[in-house]
Amino acid sequence: MAAVFAGLDPETYRPHALHDAERMWPETNCYVDLWIEVLNALGAPPEAMLGFTLAQDFEGDQFTFFKVPLEDLEALYGIRSTELAIFDRVEDHVATQIARGRLCLVEMDSFYMPDTRGVAYRQEHGKTTVAINRLDLAAKRLDYFHNAGFFRLEGEDFDGLFHRNDDQADLPFLPYTEFAKFPERLPDEVHLRREAQRLLAVHFARRPSENPLAAFAKVFPAQVEAVADRPFGFFHKYAFNTLRQVGANFELAGSHLDWLAPDGHLKDAADAARKVSETAKTVQFQLARAVTRRRFEPLATALDPAVEAWDGLMAALAARIG
Repeated sequence: MAAVFAGLDPETYRPHALHDAERMWPETNCYVDLWIEVLNALGAPPEAMLGFTLAQDFEGDQFTFFKVPLEDLEALYGIRSTELAIFDRVEDHVATQIARGRLCLVEMDSFYMPDTRGVAYRQEHGKTTVAINRLDLAAKRLDYFHNAGFFRLEGEDFDGLFHRNDDQADLPFLPYTEFAKFPERLPDEVHLRREAQRLLAVHFARRPSENPLAAFAKVFPAQVEAVADRPFGFFHKYAFNTLRQVGANFELAGSHLDWLAPDGHLKDAADAARKVSETAKTVQFQLARAVTRRRFEPLATALDPAVEAWDGLMAALAARIG
């Protein structure tokens, strides 16, 4: 059975340190988590790609669902990723690309993914992205990167994931799919550090013109009051798209700055990024209490440390990269 990374086994796979359980946000979002583990399997440092975190903004009802730009993957690692057209059965397309050494990133339904047990598996349908490393059509078995790890599914889950039991009258399964082409040889560390430094300046120039934490803080109590009127399950969706996105984003920003400056000359900026992340984690607990008790007044100033830390982060970087 062909595989892009032939030696990987879900039973023995060890996730990257960016997914260590001791971090404030051991998981971020499906797309960035996936690339962290793919680069881990490739033997490349995922910390190098994280400059894009500086550009995260508050979009009025949510924080930017941060994703590594495909052009950054190519500039840093020589990985070319682009959309894969789906005009036949999805699993047949994936099998073709795996045989060519290419990794397919496919939007799937977490309802059929056992690694989401207790959250979505066999409970609710949800869109998420996986990277398929090994596919056995005859045995109906799949090895895939998802979130903070590397997993296997088979049997009925395989059939459900690829819509093999759909009726002829059902709409065709046409997920958004990318495929990644890997270079023959990975760039060396000198190249990675030079490109990461260049990209840091690019993304710093793309930072929001106004403090996104301050913009969020202005509407946060009213948003939470509205969330409290919804079924409790909605709380998790709201928290994921606000506090978790901003918290995880800036914890990764801190890790990127640590990697970029091992001599410590960006430590004040990295610490400020982690302060944003830490505040988001604390406020997420306050959010749960506010929804349960329907007391929203304490939320008015809860984000103040994060607002101040974002300003400090950008000021520290402005002093060093202009």
